[in-house]
Amino acid sequence: MVVGGSDKLDRLKAALEAAGDVAYLWDFESDRIEWSGRFAGIGLDPADTLGTGRDWAGHIYADDLPRRRSRLAEHCDSDAAFDCEYRLPDGAGGFAWVEERGRVEWDEQGRPQRMLGVLRLRGERGVRRAEPEAREHDGLTGHFDKSRLRERVAQLLSFNERTDVPSAFLAIAIENLVATDARLGHDAVDAVLIEVGRRLDLCVRVSDLIGRLGEDRFGVMLAYCPPERIAAAAQRISRAVGGEPVETGRGRVYPSLSVGAAACPEQGVGADQVIAHAESALAEARGSGGSRCVQYQPTRAQRAERRRSAGTGEMVRQAIRDGRLLFAYQPVVCATTGVVDYFECLLRVRDPDGSIVTGGDLVRTSESAGVIGLIDRFVLDNTLRELAAHPGVRLGFNVSGLTAADRRWLRSLTSLLRNKPDWARRLVVEITETATLNDLDESVRFVNSLRHAGCRVALDDFGAGHTTLQHLQSLAVDTVKIDGSLVRDLPSKPENQVFIRHLLGLARSLGFTTLAECVENAEEAAILRAEGVGFLQGYHFGRPSIERVWLANGG
Repeated sequence: MVVGGSDKLDRLKAALEAAGDVAYLWDFESDRIEWSGRFAGIGLDPADTLGTGRDWAGHIYADDLPRRRSRLAEHCDSDAAFDCEYRLPDGAGGFAWVEERGRVEWDEQGRPQRMLGVLRLRGERGVRRAEPEAREHDGLTGHFDKSRLRERVAQLLSFNERTDVPSAFLAIAIENLVATDARLGHDAVDAVLIEVGRRLDLCVRVSDLIGRLGEDRFGVMLAYCPPERIAAAAQRISRAVGGEPVETGRGRVYPSLSVGAAACPEQGVGADQVIAHAESALAEARGSGGSRCVQYQPTRAQRAERRRSAGTGEMVRQAIRDGRLLFAYQPVVCATTGVVDYFECLLRVRDPDGSIVTGGDLVRTSESAGVIGLIDRFVLDNTLRELAAHPGVRLGFNVSGLTAADRRWLRSLTSLLRNKPDWARRLVVEITETATLNDLDESVRFVNSLRHAGCRVALDDFGAGHTTLQHLQSLAVDTVKIDGSLVRDLPSKPENQVFIRHLLGLARSLGFTTLAECVENAEEAAILRAEGVGFLQGYHFGRPSIERVWLANGG
């Protein structure tokens, strides 16, 4: 058996070499790479010269390195395979294009652990301009622009808050660029910025993020960095970037860095605040002479707010540990038959005195405290547990706007549903209309991924926000839920009846099914049926109950 396995491995290696491909296994913790194969066409044997990820990055054409880093960082937040083209020196003064494909494997804490990939030498040689960068990348250095960096930091913060992984954000400024501009000109400044960006690429890990914050500033998000290691990490980066002069074509420039650092995640602190904290610390570092690192320290009022937020986070964690978070199930019925289509899982909290209260206040305070991800993960895990325990029932739940942009949460869901098509068919995921307005592209990706996994998707609060026709056409949801504010007291509000009629016409023209919530009496239900609403939900059809009411019917 061992010999057979060895023969298969040898044949696999021979096939790789015959195809001109090179395979690798890259361990992120040690940065070591194991290679199989060689690029005979350009005289490069990676196993001999490229033993680490840093060695490999240093061999890539400098203009293409930021694009590769950006796509690696994006891959660490998505379920899609990594795919990138870039240039390598061909040994004859020119370059060759290679295509790299791979997939990251994560450890139990959800951190990138290692990567398996294949590189293929393309036929192109010589001069070929790199593909235009997407608008989300800085045009000079190729790194994330500030807007995209902020979004990616928010995603990473969401994951780290849920898993208690410490991280840090660094605002990094290059000193004396104004003097360099006056002495050597704009081209020299651009050369310094490009080279500093390249050196940053080489000295941070694949899971870290890099972006441009301003004319002379970069932002670096260290995905795993305890507070006590921040100063050492900043010093290491400063030495790596400023250790050698930059040759600009007009003369040498010796880059010097000032760094402002902010430890995160902090309860209740979002991406904008983390970046602002780091930039505040950077201003202090530059104001005190520059070329040093300052770590952000909150004021007394900010510490008090953080304690309140931390109290909310601990309250949520304790409620989960004590088993005091639970579901109340409310039926959603077919408007024409009255038959239950599914039950929505609504959060409830059991107070220490045993009373049951709605979870609305807890959700609101958790959103402001930055720990809503804990609740959304609880809801996901327990909904799937119910689906597994009760094969005859369909269930739905609502996710927060933050979770709707959290690719790790989405990856967890799709992973849990893999090879379980029956669970997926019986699951309805609701996202709010407001959440889709923040980032349409991200919302489209979220909805498409859920539907590809086999789930149904509902757009909640329809009619209460500002969704445009473009949003509705782009979002391939199954159902739109008419906001309850339009349904309450519907018989006495003819203007709402007209508005609902128009909403239903729009939904039907786009192929959506419709659901009206907060239906409290027979008169409201009759009007909605007459208008053609597909499904109804509200006290008239059943109040939320912590009892599994479907069991009484043999479900």
